[in-house]
Amino acid sequence: MKLLLTSAGIKNDSIRNALVDLLGKPITESSALYIPTAIYPFPGGAAMAWRLIHGPLCELGWKSLGVLELTALPSIQEDCWVPMLKETDTLLVGGGDPLYLCHWMRQSGLADLLPSQLRETVYVGVSAGSMAAAATFGETYRDPRRGSGESLTSEDIVFATPQGEISRILVTAQGVGLVDFALIPHLDHEDHPDASLANAEKWAARLPMPTYAIDDQTAIKVIDGAVEVVSEGHWKRFTP
Repeated sequence: MKLLLTSAGIKNDSIRNALVDLLGKPITESSALYIPTAIYPFPGGAAMAWRLIHGPLCELGWKSLGVLELTALPSIQEDCWVPMLKETDTLLVGGGDPLYLCHWMRQSGLADLLPSQLRETVYVGVSAGSMAAAATFGETYRDPRRGSGESLTSEDIVFATPQGEISRILVTAQGVGLVDFALIPHLDHEDHPDASLANAEKWAARLPMPTYAIDDQTAIKVIDGAVEVVSEGHWKRFTP
């Protein structure tokens, strides 16, 4: 299987080169399908989905680009979308709520197809799209969740920040099991104070497998289980 798990997409030349290496050909000769599903269980999710579809990841110069909306798939016959999936070079899995994303990956049947599909297709995850690739992942929420998806555990947790303590709901949940590690995106990003290095360590301690905390200039490249960190920024690997 071939995966490129990012925090914020193709943010620098190193990550872009890793994508081209996984594709085995230029982006301009490659097809892609974008999955916006994870963004919907947020206020204004529909507008955010539109911005993401017209955002940098989808505008890399793909030969062709389509949208694969997972919530629609259970209501249509597989011959309407599975052939298209099998023909695409790249699956772009966007950010948002990873629990909601995993729920619809399973409900749609995509999760069952991915292990065989990724022998040919490159999985590119962004934030929640990367987190969902794990067998088990952890995510934090400011408020109670607004979408489908069952957690394994849920706890109130307090994180330290330079501005003082912040309270979050930390959940663990079952991912789709494409990789044997977990991922915490947006390391040390000013808009994600719960993902500072110290807080990421506290977060990772709740997970039963190695966990990579990566910033927006970093990605994890995986080929048949072999892991390579691609970075122009910083990252840290935590072990249980």
